[in-house]
Amino acid sequence: MANTSPKLSQLLTLISVFFFWGFVAASNDILIPVFKEKLNLEQWQSQMISFAFYVAYTVGSLIYFGLSRLTGGDILNRIGYKNGIALGLVISALGTILFYPAAETSSFGIFITGLFIVGLGFSLQQTAANPLAINLGDPSKGAQRLSLAGGINNIGTTIGPVIVSLAIFGSLAAGAKLENLSSVKGPYLILGVAFIIVAIIFKFSSLPNQIVHEDVIGENASKDDERSIFSYPQLWMGMIAIFLYVGVEVSTASNLPEFMRQHIGIATADVAPYVSLFWASLMIGRWTGAVGAFDFTKGTKQILNVLLPYAAFSVFLLVNYLANHDLTPFFLYAGIIIIVIIADILSKGNPARQLVIFSSLGITALIIGMLADGMVSVYAFISVGLFCSTLWPCIFTLAIAGLGKRTNDGSSFLIMMIMGGGFVSLLQGFLAGDGYLGIQWSYLVGVCCFAYLAFYGWKVKAILKAQGIEYDSKSAGGH
Repeated sequence: MANTSPKLSQLLTLISVFFFWGFVAASNDILIPVFKEKLNLEQWQSQMISFAFYVAYTVGSLIYFGLSRLTGGDILNRIGYKNGIALGLVISALGTILFYPAAETSSFGIFITGLFIVGLGFSLQQTAANPLAINLGDPSKGAQRLSLAGGINNIGTTIGPVIVSLAIFGSLAAGAKLENLSSVKGPYLILGVAFIIVAIIFKFSSLPNQIVHEDVIGENASKDDERSIFSYPQLWMGMIAIFLYVGVEVSTASNLPEFMRQHIGIATADVAPYVSLFWASLMIGRWTGAVGAFDFTKGTKQILNVLLPYAAFSVFLLVNYLANHDLTPFFLYAGIIIIVIIADILSKGNPARQLVIFSSLGITALIIGMLADGMVSVYAFISVGLFCSTLWPCIFTLAIAGLGKRTNDGSSFLIMMIMGGGFVSLLQGFLAGDGYLGIQWSYLVGVCCFAYLAFYGWKVKAILKAQGIEYDSKSAGGH
């Protein structure tokens, strides 16, 4: 396909699926306390929601990898990229149908099965949409398109918890408890219909169905196609990093409602704006980091470094204002945002340096959250979203550097590691039990995750330098 600028209609169609990924992922954090409360689940059992959803990414990637090998060729190259996204949307829509019997019978097993199927569809969508976004026009500007897509993803993560909470608890008074699970099915059945509509739009859109991959070989990258992809330390160490990054991001948010219930006394029905702020924090950080992806003058960049994060914060405030939530508790968060602005400036666009700085700040935030209490702890845990915000593009960029013709294989293995969101959440939920660490000190799990991420950022620079790769480019985008 020609490397021309994409049509606006094509770009808007493609990035719509990024919104869905964010909407569903963040909404899970509302469903976790709902099912825990109504079905009398242990905290670790409630984390099966995150486990089922994120492990589906890995299972979906393995199915894709296996079928491609068995059929002797890449599936997406055969059926086409936009057709692959449309098929993934249909699969996700089938999963939402199970929400109806799950709500009617109060069956946790049926519910997480449905959510697992939704995740399977998302896995195929991710596999197709990310490379299509990069190649939808000039590949050298693919990072800018992924940055835009990441911003759309975070709009979904910001409004998802608010909309789902309104749909479930909308008619209840503040602090009231949900009588049954029947209100859960509505928003997800509507979401399923939306999946089908967008699948039809994709099928008949003008998006290209095939893309041409251009190999980019690092200065000293091996030209031996038989070399094992796992002989690249930046990749296998990066796979561990993706696993732990998604893990700490998801587990921090999914355990937040239980922490607030125990330490602040906030009911499940009232926790949505705080969950929304955690995911909005990722949008704030990503909008901040995206400035370096564009060829603005130094002065313009300095202005945007300050304006864009607060513009993203304004989106959060607007959404929650329209939902009639009290905004008073959140204005102080504007001061915390200054930290991520300074951290972004200090990173100077270097993904390895940014990984070290942001991971260190994540550790600091979690330690403050564990040592303090009350709203100080809440805001400390929420601010982890700020410091997770740019880690996906940093890790992804560093992990595939120098892979050359093996870049696509490396990317697929990295996507498989999204399952960390399930495993780490399950581990923290288990340790949050009263007989173990308790909910507050269970965040030590996140500290360990960030410690490895900081180590990877420090180590990978030397690994790439030994391969003749001086990686000092600016990264953008997001998971």
